[in-house]
Amino acid sequence: MKLFNGMNVLNGELSISGVRVGDLKKKYRTPLYIYDENLLEKQCRIFINNFKSSKFKTEILYASKAFSCLEVLRIASREGLGVDVVSLGEIYTAIKSGFDMSKAYFHGNNKTLEELAYAIEVGVGTIVLDNDYEYEIINEIAKKNNKIIDVILRINTGIDAHTHEYIKTAKDDSKFGYSVYDDTIFDLIDDINRQSHLNFLGFHSHIGSQIFEESSFFEAVKVVMEFSKKVQDKLNIVIKVLNFGGGFGVYYTDADKPFELAEFLQRFIKVIEEESENFDLNLNKVIIEPGRSLVCNAGSTLYTVGGVKKTFAGREYVFVDGGMADNPRYALYKAEYEAAIVNKMDKEKDTVYTIAGKCCESGDMLVMDVKLPKVESGDLLLISSTGAYNYSMSSNYNRLPKLPVVFVKNGSSRLVVKGETVEDLLRNDI
Repeated sequence: MKLFNGMNVLNGELSISGVRVGDLKKKYRTPLYIYDENLLEKQCRIFINNFKSSKFKTEILYASKAFSCLEVLRIASREGLGVDVVSLGEIYTAIKSGFDMSKAYFHGNNKTLEELAYAIEVGVGTIVLDNDYEYEIINEIAKKNNKIIDVILRINTGIDAHTHEYIKTAKDDSKFGYSVYDDTIFDLIDDINRQSHLNFLGFHSHIGSQIFEESSFFEAVKVVMEFSKKVQDKLNIVIKVLNFGGGFGVYYTDADKPFELAEFLQRFIKVIEEESENFDLNLNKVIIEPGRSLVCNAGSTLYTVGGVKKTFAGREYVFVDGGMADNPRYALYKAEYEAAIVNKMDKEKDTVYTIAGKCCESGDMLVMDVKLPKVESGDLLLISSTGAYNYSMSSNYNRLPKLPVVFVKNGSSRLVVKGETVEDLLRNDI
């Protein structure tokens, strides 16, 4: 298992930001989500310090769907980020965290009337329009409340980024956005721009997630810029804001080859500057929306081993006290992870195991075919890079309570999300 910044081994035991994992087990029990707060802050600063330009303003939005809780949003706000929200719940969480809602952008392909009315009521800064149906609803709400709403339109560039089918978002048949190759888009943009209660600023584009090819992002820039130029020339509308989304690939296993983030962001800005000049665009602001790349590697999940079982077919299973309820990504995407027995970091890894969860589901697997030292009941097993789309996708399948979340920093730990109790499972039952 790769040791990220802040992970160290002392006397055969893993520590994270100076906190022994065994001590976390004693204090908080398992299963448990652990986040290195130093690494979270470092990732925020890499984006802030390297995605900047002398030609236009830049803004980093945290795509909070990756992991939303009060404390992670407080950190994002403190570090100078804006926030990308996609539901009433994410908006409410951002408000309660103290976030400046003028720096919030509301996304989604089917925002409800209730969500849109709430977003406008609480002062969400910008609404990202996905389609003509949504535009009409927002326009009516804005008129009714006599408010002027900043909006940008999500466009679909058709770029086929090389990533998992379920997390591609810019294919021509994607559910997201309005295709730049559909000629009716010009009528829609013109109509939006004519509305007295909508302030049309520009476009949003997102090509997918977990992308390792820089060229995919650079190609998207060119397509968006070229389309923006067409809009300016055809409709005499000045495009002021472009949002290029996120999707920057991260490390899960040694099969992943993420680019060096700081260097990429500098090249990314340079491409945006060059293309905006090539297409004669006078942009006020350029935005990106990292989510996974901010929080993924900072997070790990700690389990206690229950049993070890060798099947008649020869597969050796390690059973842990969590599973697909706290990490559904293998079941969804066949997502791959690295793992370690953190109380035996100095032991030889000589046996191939499959790590399986406790849910009553044959597909409840967490890591397939991983080399570990001899595993015994009571060992502590940690799966790394679970900081994104684990807590946020977790469920109560099999009536399992959701896990607590602990932040560690400089030798101390603190609980930031309480784990559920069995009583919590019944709180909405009648």
